[in-house]
Amino acid sequence: MSAVALEKSASADKATWLGSTTVPMLIVLTFLILFFSAPLLPAWMIQVPQQWAVPFIDWTNALIDHLRNDMMFGLFTFRDMTRSVAELITWPLALVEGLLVAGFPDINLPAMPWLMTVGLAGILGWSLRDWKLGALAAGGVAYMAIFGKWELSMVTLAAVLVAAPVASAIGFFTGVLAVKKPWFEAAIVPLLNVLQSLPHFSYLIPIAVFIGVGHKAGVIATIIFAIPPMARLTILGLKSVPDEIREAGSMAGCTRLQMFWMVDVPAARQPLLVGVNQVIMQCLAMVVIAAFVGARGLGHDLLFRLQSLKIGEALESGVAIVMMAIVLDQLSRAATEKQPSHVEVTDSWLKRFPFLSASIAVVVGSIVLSTITSYASVWPKELTLSTAPFWDGLVDWITFYFYDPLQYFRDAMLLYVLIPVRDVFQMVPWTALLTLVAMTGWVLGGLRLAAIVSGFVLFIAFAGFWERSLITAYMVAVSVTACVLIGLPVGVWASKTERRAAMAKLWCDTFQTFPSFIYLIPVIMLFKVGDVAAISAIIIYAMIPIVRYTVFGLRNVPKHIVEAGVMSGCTRRQLLWNIRMPLAFPEIMLGINQTIMFALFMVIIAAFIGTKDLGQEIFRALTFNDAGKGLVLGLCVAFMGLTADKLITAWSTAQKKKLGLV
Repeated sequence: MSAVALEKSASADKATWLGSTTVPMLIVLTFLILFFSAPLLPAWMIQVPQQWAVPFIDWTNALIDHLRNDMMFGLFTFRDMTRSVAELITWPLALVEGLLVAGFPDINLPAMPWLMTVGLAGILGWSLRDWKLGALAAGGVAYMAIFGKWELSMVTLAAVLVAAPVASAIGFFTGVLAVKKPWFEAAIVPLLNVLQSLPHFSYLIPIAVFIGVGHKAGVIATIIFAIPPMARLTILGLKSVPDEIREAGSMAGCTRLQMFWMVDVPAARQPLLVGVNQVIMQCLAMVVIAAFVGARGLGHDLLFRLQSLKIGEALESGVAIVMMAIVLDQLSRAATEKQPSHVEVTDSWLKRFPFLSASIAVVVGSIVLSTITSYASVWPKELTLSTAPFWDGLVDWITFYFYDPLQYFRDAMLLYVLIPVRDVFQMVPWTALLTLVAMTGWVLGGLRLAAIVSGFVLFIAFAGFWERSLITAYMVAVSVTACVLIGLPVGVWASKTERRAAMAKLWCDTFQTFPSFIYLIPVIMLFKVGDVAAISAIIIYAMIPIVRYTVFGLRNVPKHIVEAGVMSGCTRRQLLWNIRMPLAFPEIMLGINQTIMFALFMVIIAAFIGTKDLGQEIFRALTFNDAGKGLVLGLCVAFMGLTADKLITAWSTAQKKKLGLV
């Protein structure tokens, strides 16, 4: 290459470098100037004047009052209609509860024996994958009987078995309509974004207003909460059906209806089944939350034990929820992975239908055994096991031997880390943060993205909860920073071998199945209530995505690029930092994005153990049944998450384009 060409190449590289670093530096510099010049700024640029606040809460409450009290067509109110529709859920709920636990006293028919439920769960796992999954399913269900949680577990399972199909059906047809009608997709996708970003508790207050309080209301809240992932994956699955498959269907003479049910839906089977899996997990995530509006079962029991600080008994209920979540998660995952199999028509009935035959044998055998001994029908109380004394003893032991060190750590974290960081966040002028977000959005996605994220920040500022929002932001920022500092090295370590990656996936899958309230138990044991306990719970819960995405990103770096680095003489450290990390960084950033979303969800749950952020205000709104305030607060949290989501996603997409990965 000539000297002139080298000079031009160097100039181009220098211009690219300047373009990639100068603009972010200017954005940060502008923010810092506004931040440090706060004492010189007028008061309205630091805090939103009270008279500027927009009465979103009053408007929302006025709309809710109109829907609750004003007649539609002079016949009924909107609340009358929603409560009538909600009554429809009582029939399938009563049927499933009757089968699993309550029986049918009117016709003198008992519930399924526990032995039958355990056996059928084992056969289902065996049929979907192998005997190992069957043993896991049977053992998980048996745990609920052996540890005295059978009735509560079956009530919870009945709620999930009713809510999941209803949410899946609504989400599926919503996704289908979005695919068929572009105008509907344009309207529904932003709504799905908001619904998936809303805190769990924001669903409860409107449910209490329009449905009432009770087990039925908890199931309805669970259904609404679980719809968005199914709708999203339906849209994704149907849009990803290859054109060649559709063309083959057209050439075969399929009608529009046949094309949909016999071509599109089977071709999108994998994403649709993943959607069902996500619906089930979302239903279980609402198990404890729905107890706040009267849902019965394990969630209500866990909440009661937690409020009474009965840590051992609460942990037992929590483990029962975890076992149920693991079993249902693994069964639904196995259904996703299972491929259709061919059976010879000439084979015997037993060979063609081995699992059906085994199921009939289990049903008949358990009924016969139940007539012989009551032990096969209901697990005897005298044989019930309990680990509560052990956990209570562990709490006492930790309190006795580690109280002083834990208190020193707690006080040091508060005095030297958390309180100073919180004070810094509370000093941020709203105009400085608005400028930072708007300029970042403009650089990453142009005026449209800048307008969207600026609108989110302006809503939070003018809703009247700016100070509380800054406290929430401080807790999320501290938690996410800790998650990155811990989770990133763990992900790098796990990505180095297939065995470690599988181990990390198992950890992530297991911890992601835990209901969020479970994480409050160990931190209360260690740090009592307060910001240290709350942030510790957030860190445990929110670390999952950063580990998962780091492993995924590093393991999926193209092999030929790594091989080229090896041939160039790179050391293992150079391969990691100069090749694999830069290529995996967009996925890692998406993991940080999901960590932020998880932290925002958990920060609201953590308000249960004493914080002074938006979560506490949402709890107050729930206590006083203030639907307008609850929804506005929920939107503030959702818009915080969506702001980070849109900016990080735009940056990640731009980086992938630069690297030629999309």
